[in-house]
Amino acid sequence: MKRISPILLLVACINFSCGTTLHKIFDSNKTPHEEYAEKLEDKKLDNTPEGRAWLAASKKALEAPQAIQLPYRQTGYFQPDKPRSLGLKFRAKQGERLTFTLSKKINGLIIYSDLFKANSVDAAVLSADTSSSQFSFDVEETGEYVLRLQPELFRSGEYSLAISVGPSLGFPVFYAKANIGSFWGDGRDAGKRSHEGIDIFAPKHSPAIAAADGYVTGVKEGGIGGKTVWLRPEGKNYTLYYAHLDKQLVREGQFVKKGETIGLVGNTGNAKYTPSHLHFGVYTYDGAIDPLPFVNKIIKTAPEVPSKSLAVSIKLVKSKKDDDDLIKANTILTPLAVNSKAYIAETQEGKMIQIPFAEVKVIKQESGPANGLATSPSPSSKKL
Repeated sequence: MKRISPILLLVACINFSCGTTLHKIFDSNKTPHEEYAEKLEDKKLDNTPEGRAWLAASKKALEAPQAIQLPYRQTGYFQPDKPRSLGLKFRAKQGERLTFTLSKKINGLIIYSDLFKANSVDAAVLSADTSSSQFSFDVEETGEYVLRLQPELFRSGEYSLAISVGPSLGFPVFYAKANIGSFWGDGRDAGKRSHEGIDIFAPKHSPAIAAADGYVTGVKEGGIGGKTVWLRPEGKNYTLYYAHLDKQLVREGQFVKKGETIGLVGNTGNAKYTPSHLHFGVYTYDGAIDPLPFVNKIIKTAPEVPSKSLAVSIKLVKSKKDDDDLIKANTILTPLAVNSKAYIAETQEGKMIQIPFAEVKVIKQESGPANGLATSPSPSSKKL
């Protein structure tokens, strides 16, 4: 009878105890990934070659992530030959809502998903519940972020990831044909100032509605904004500004729910001689910021990924320079993911790179299930 490695059996027990339901009872200050790493440490697996490799891969994914652009989509495969983790770095704008969809092709495969600010990878800004296939993040600071994906030790399998971009707030005018006709930064007063908001054109008396739950912090009249309402979304560090209203239908201090009417679109203030519209702005402690990402109704989704097997080996057709490294022609690579334009692959030295399809050649098809991918847990895990 074939003997089961003690390390594999121990890891299987840890994998079982850190499943999709039990991790919720752990210390709420720790992420599922941190809880799992702590379990490895408790069982002394962090001092084994496999445990050290898993922890090193986790760190490397944050130190050397692959640059992508949103919206984004990929098909990935965590191969069984060694522990790996994949970091994806992208830029996001304040006000956007990023929706992550992570689909796994085998039940029981746990992939830890953690989002970090690129300049601060000590603590995650979002850690997904391992039982969730979809999670979202409202971007509160424009900048670069890193998404880290990592399966449990000795687990392999195929997955798909999609990241879409949409608004974090509701649209502030209730009228199906309302359109944005003037944008942030457009010139005003013959170029003397810039537009600090967006103008949403709609018929007079169209409802101007609360874009989020929050408190009315100001109901004012006068100046270039005419009749205005200021709304502070609950739990946020910015204030919404509604200007040129024909009527204000709320009072200062009132709590309103998302979608409630707070005023009627008009053309008061310096909009007296323009078509009726709502001037909508977003203000932080540092001043006005572009409100379009907060309310842009266009949901940006990524193109489909071509069907390519990842249970293969590939090699470079010609030499390629990546950062300061020269990767020579005929270098053998292990593909880890496919997006719409390229493979994300690893060299034998452990360097992650992105390679356009035309620059590589498939040289070996690995044996495995019909779809070419090994998506099973470790043999010892099957016995639990």
